[in-house]
Amino acid sequence: MKKTILITGSTDGIGKLTAIKLAKEGHEVFIHGRNAEKLETVISEIKSISNNEAIKGFTADLSTIASVKKLAETIKNEIPKIDILINNAGVYKSKLTNNQNGLDLRFVVNYLAPYVLTNELISIVNSKVINLSSAAQAPVSLDALVGKNAISEQVAYAQSKLALTMWSFYLAKKQSKVNIIAVNPGSLLNTNMVKEAFGTHWSSVDKGADILCELATDDRHENATGVYFDNDKGTYGNAHSDAYDEDKIEKLIEQTEHILANL
Repeated sequence: MKKTILITGSTDGIGKLTAIKLAKEGHEVFIHGRNAEKLETVISEIKSISNNEAIKGFTADLSTIASVKKLAETIKNEIPKIDILINNAGVYKSKLTNNQNGLDLRFVVNYLAPYVLTNELISIVNSKVINLSSAAQAPVSLDALVGKNAISEQVAYAQSKLALTMWSFYLAKKQSKVNIIAVNPGSLLNTNMVKEAFGTHWSSVDKGADILCELATDDRHENATGVYFDNDKGTYGNAHSDAYDEDKIEKLIEQTEHILANL
Protein backbone atom coordinates (compact mmCIF):
# COMPACT_ATOMS: atom_id res chain seq x y z
CA MET A 1 0.00 0.00 0.00
CA LYS A 2 1.28 3.46 -0.93
CA LYS A 3 2.35 5.50 2.08
CA THR A 4 3.17 9.14 2.67
CA ILE A 5 6.63 9.34 4.23
CA LEU A 6 8.62 12.32 5.51
CA ILE A 7 12.38 11.94 6.00
CA THR A 8 14.49 14.67 7.58
CA GLY A 9 18.10 15.12 6.53
CA SER A 10 17.50 13.36 3.24
CA THR A 11 19.61 15.19 0.66
CA ASP A 12 22.61 13.02 1.52
CA GLY A 13 23.68 9.78 3.15
CA ILE A 14 21.26 7.31 4.70
CA GLY A 15 18.31 9.67 4.35
CA LYS A 16 18.78 10.19 0.62
CA LEU A 17 19.25 6.50 -0.13
CA THR A 18 16.22 5.64 2.00
CA ALA A 19 14.17 8.18 0.03
CA ILE A 20 15.32 6.65 -3.25
CA LYS A 21 14.47 3.12 -2.15
CA LEU A 22 11.02 4.13 -0.86
CA ALA A 23 10.33 6.15 -4.01
CA LYS A 24 11.17 3.11 -6.12
CA GLU A 25 8.52 1.22 -4.16
CA GLY A 26 5.95 3.81 -5.24
CA HIS A 27 5.50 5.71 -1.99
CA GLU A 28 4.90 9.44 -1.76
CA VAL A 29 8.13 10.77 -0.29
CA PHE A 30 8.84 14.17 1.22
CA ILE A 31 12.50 14.93 1.76
CA HIS A 32 14.19 17.69 3.75
CA GLY A 33 17.46 19.58 3.56
CA ARG A 34 19.16 22.79 4.67
CA ASN A 35 20.03 24.06 1.19
CA ALA A 36 17.15 24.88 -1.17
CA GLU A 37 19.20 24.44 -4.35
CA LYS A 38 20.55 21.06 -3.28
CA LEU A 39 17.06 20.01 -2.20
CA GLU A 40 15.63 20.68 -5.67
CA THR A 41 18.53 18.84 -7.29
CA VAL A 42 17.97 15.77 -5.12
CA ILE A 43 14.21 15.83 -5.74
CA SER A 44 14.85 15.78 -9.50
CA GLU A 45 17.42 13.02 -9.07
CA ILE A 46 15.07 10.82 -7.03
CA LYS A 47 12.24 11.34 -9.53
CA SER A 48 14.52 10.29 -12.38
CA ILE A 49 15.98 7.26 -10.61
CA SER A 50 12.64 6.00 -9.26
CA ASN A 51 10.33 7.03 -12.10
CA ASN A 52 8.10 8.40 -9.34
CA GLU A 53 6.82 11.98 -9.56
CA ALA A 54 5.37 11.98 -6.03
CA ILE A 55 8.53 13.45 -4.54
CA LYS A 56 8.53 16.84 -2.83
CA GLY A 57 10.62 18.58 -0.22
CA PHE A 58 11.07 21.17 2.50
CA THR A 59 13.99 23.43 3.38
CA ALA A 60 14.87 24.17 7.00
CA ASP A 61 17.89 24.60 9.25
CA LEU A 62 17.30 22.26 12.17
CA SER A 63 19.95 23.96 14.31
CA THR A 64 17.39 26.52 15.48
CA ILE A 65 14.13 25.59 17.15
CA ALA A 66 12.36 28.56 15.54
CA SER A 67 13.20 27.08 12.14
CA VAL A 68 11.95 23.66 13.23
CA LYS A 69 8.63 25.15 14.31
CA LYS A 70 8.32 27.04 11.03
CA LEU A 71 9.03 23.81 9.16
CA ALA A 72 6.30 22.03 11.10
CA GLU A 73 3.78 24.74 10.23
CA THR A 74 4.71 24.57 6.55
CA ILE A 75 4.36 20.79 6.55
CA LYS A 76 0.94 20.91 8.24
CA ASN A 77 -0.25 23.45 5.68
CA GLU A 78 0.85 21.29 2.75
CA ILE A 79 0.33 17.69 3.90
CA PRO A 80 -3.01 16.52 5.32
CA LYS A 81 -1.51 13.33 6.74
CA ILE A 82 1.83 11.58 7.16
CA ASP A 83 1.94 7.82 7.51
CA ILE A 84 5.58 7.62 8.59
CA LEU A 85 7.96 10.24 9.96
CA ILE A 86 11.64 9.31 9.87
CA ASN A 87 13.76 11.64 12.03
CA ASN A 88 17.02 10.97 10.26
CA ALA A 89 18.80 14.35 10.30
CA GLY A 90 21.89 14.41 12.48
CA VAL A 91 25.20 16.14 13.03
CA TYR A 92 28.53 15.08 14.52
CA LYS A 93 31.21 17.53 13.41
CA SER A 94 30.37 21.17 12.71
CA LYS A 95 32.16 24.48 12.23
CA LEU A 96 30.20 25.96 15.12
CA THR A 97 29.87 24.22 18.47
CA ASN A 98 26.73 26.03 19.63
CA ASN A 99 23.67 27.54 17.97
CA GLN A 100 22.45 31.11 18.43
CA ASN A 101 20.86 30.18 21.76
CA GLY A 102 24.12 28.81 23.16
CA LEU A 103 23.03 25.18 22.89
CA ASP A 104 25.33 22.48 21.54
CA LEU A 105 24.46 21.76 17.89
CA ARG A 106 24.48 18.02 18.46
CA PHE A 107 21.83 18.27 21.16
CA VAL A 108 19.75 20.63 19.03
CA VAL A 109 19.84 18.79 15.70
CA ASN A 110 19.96 15.23 17.01
CA TYR A 111 17.50 15.54 19.89
CA LEU A 112 15.64 18.83 20.32
CA ALA A 113 14.75 19.22 16.64
CA PRO A 114 13.09 15.79 16.27
CA TYR A 115 11.48 16.27 19.69
CA VAL A 116 9.85 19.52 18.59
CA LEU A 117 9.07 18.44 15.03
CA THR A 118 7.43 15.20 16.12
CA ASN A 119 5.33 16.84 18.83
CA GLU A 120 4.22 19.51 16.36
CA LEU A 121 3.29 16.94 13.69
CA ILE A 122 1.94 14.09 15.84
CA SER A 123 -1.65 15.11 15.10
CA ILE A 124 -1.19 14.32 11.38
CA VAL A 125 1.06 11.27 11.75
CA ASN A 126 -1.05 8.14 11.30
CA SER A 127 1.25 5.21 11.78
CA LYS A 128 4.86 5.42 12.86
CA VAL A 129 7.78 7.58 13.96
CA ILE A 130 11.29 6.22 13.43
CA ASN A 131 14.07 7.98 15.33
CA LEU A 132 17.69 7.55 14.29
CA SER A 133 19.62 6.60 17.39
CA SER A 134 23.14 5.17 17.45
CA ALA A 135 25.30 2.51 19.04
CA ALA A 136 27.06 5.51 20.62
CA GLN A 137 24.96 6.35 23.68
CA ALA A 138 26.23 8.07 26.83
CA PRO A 139 24.51 9.28 30.03
CA VAL A 140 22.97 12.69 29.47
CA SER A 141 24.39 15.65 31.38
CA LEU A 142 21.48 18.04 31.94
CA ASP A 143 23.99 20.87 32.40
CA ALA A 144 25.49 20.11 28.99
CA LEU A 145 22.01 19.91 27.50
CA VAL A 146 21.21 23.47 28.61
CA GLY A 147 24.63 24.73 27.50
CA LYS A 148 26.21 25.23 30.93
CA ASN A 149 29.00 22.70 30.43
CA ALA A 150 31.07 22.39 27.27
CA ILE A 151 31.75 18.80 26.23
CA SER A 152 33.50 17.24 23.26
CA GLU A 153 31.61 16.66 20.02
CA GLN A 154 31.97 12.90 20.46
CA VAL A 155 30.46 12.97 23.95
CA ALA A 156 27.74 15.43 22.92
CA TYR A 157 26.81 13.20 19.99
CA ALA A 158 26.55 10.11 22.19
CA GLN A 159 24.54 11.97 24.81
CA SER A 160 22.19 13.42 22.21
CA LYS A 161 21.50 9.97 20.80
CA LEU A 162 20.70 8.54 24.21
CA ALA A 163 18.44 11.53 24.89
CA LEU A 164 16.61 10.79 21.65
CA THR A 165 16.21 7.15 22.63
CA MET A 166 14.97 7.98 26.14
CA TRP A 167 12.40 10.36 24.71
CA SER A 168 11.34 7.78 22.10
CA PHE A 169 10.45 5.33 24.85
CA TYR A 170 8.70 8.10 26.81
CA LEU A 171 6.61 9.15 23.81
CA ALA A 172 5.64 5.55 23.08
CA LYS A 173 4.23 5.21 26.62
CA LYS A 174 2.60 8.63 26.62
CA GLN A 175 0.39 7.99 23.59
CA SER A 176 -0.92 4.97 21.71
CA LYS A 177 -1.90 6.60 18.40
CA VAL A 178 1.51 6.26 16.77
CA ASN A 179 4.19 3.58 17.07
CA ILE A 180 7.66 4.81 18.01
CA ILE A 181 10.87 2.98 17.11
CA ALA A 182 14.43 4.06 17.93
CA VAL A 183 17.01 2.49 15.65
CA ASN A 184 20.76 2.22 15.43
CA PRO A 185 21.04 1.95 11.62
CA GLY A 186 24.53 0.49 11.88
CA SER A 187 27.89 1.65 13.13
CA LEU A 188 30.29 3.59 10.90
CA LEU A 189 28.28 3.41 7.71
CA ASN A 190 29.81 4.92 4.57
CA THR A 191 28.30 8.43 4.88
CA ASN A 192 29.87 11.87 4.63
CA MET A 193 29.21 12.44 8.34
CA VAL A 194 31.16 9.30 9.24
CA LYS A 195 33.97 10.15 6.80
CA GLU A 196 34.36 13.63 8.34
CA ALA A 197 34.28 12.28 11.87
CA PHE A 198 36.35 9.10 11.58
CA GLY A 199 37.88 8.95 8.12
CA THR A 200 36.87 5.31 7.74
CA HIS A 201 33.77 3.09 7.61
CA TRP A 202 32.72 -0.45 8.41
CA SER A 203 29.65 -1.00 6.25
CA SER A 204 27.82 0.32 3.21
CA VAL A 205 25.20 3.03 3.61
CA ASP A 206 22.75 0.51 2.12
CA LYS A 207 22.76 -1.31 5.44
CA GLY A 208 21.21 1.71 7.14
CA ALA A 209 18.81 2.58 4.34
CA ASP A 210 17.57 -1.00 4.06
CA ILE A 211 16.64 -1.24 7.74
CA LEU A 212 14.86 2.13 7.66
CA CYS A 213 12.79 0.98 4.68
CA GLU A 214 12.06 -2.31 6.41
CA LEU A 215 11.01 -0.70 9.69
CA ALA A 216 8.87 1.79 7.80
CA THR A 217 6.95 -0.53 5.51
CA ASP A 218 7.35 -4.21 6.45
CA ASP A 219 4.35 -5.72 8.22
CA ARG A 220 6.68 -7.61 10.56
CA HIS A 221 7.27 -4.32 12.40
CA GLU A 222 3.68 -3.11 12.28
CA ASN A 223 3.05 -3.36 16.03
CA ALA A 224 6.53 -2.50 17.30
CA THR A 225 6.60 0.51 19.61
CA GLY A 226 8.73 1.76 22.49
CA VAL A 227 11.56 -0.45 21.27
CA TYR A 228 15.15 -0.18 20.07
CA PHE A 229 16.33 -1.91 16.90
CA ASP A 230 20.08 -2.57 16.86
CA ASN A 231 21.10 -3.02 13.24
CA ASP A 232 24.64 -3.97 14.24
CA LYS A 233 23.01 -7.16 15.47
CA GLY A 234 20.10 -7.16 13.02
CA THR A 235 17.45 -7.47 15.70
CA TYR A 236 15.62 -5.65 18.48
CA GLY A 237 17.76 -5.29 21.56
CA ASN A 238 18.55 -3.18 24.58
CA ALA A 239 19.54 0.45 24.42
CA HIS A 240 21.64 2.09 27.17
CA SER A 241 20.25 1.28 30.62
CA ASP A 242 19.30 4.95 31.19
CA ALA A 243 16.70 4.60 28.44
CA TYR A 244 14.71 2.43 30.86
CA ASP A 245 15.20 4.59 33.94
CA GLU A 246 11.89 6.40 34.45
CA ASP A 247 13.34 8.89 36.92
CA LYS A 248 16.12 9.94 34.54
CA ILE A 249 13.67 10.08 31.64
CA GLU A 250 11.32 12.31 33.63
CA LYS A 251 14.16 14.68 34.52
CA LEU A 252 15.26 14.78 30.87
CA ILE A 253 11.76 15.67 29.67
CA GLU A 254 11.37 18.33 32.38
CA GLN A 255 14.67 19.94 31.42
CA THR A 256 13.79 19.71 27.74
CA GLU A 257 10.47 21.45 28.24
CA HIS A 258 12.20 24.11 30.34
CA ILE A 259 14.71 24.78 27.55
CA LEU A 260 12.03 25.02 24.89
CA ALA A 261 9.83 27.29 27.02
CA ASN A 262 12.68 29.77 27.41
CA LEU A 263 13.86 30.00 23.81
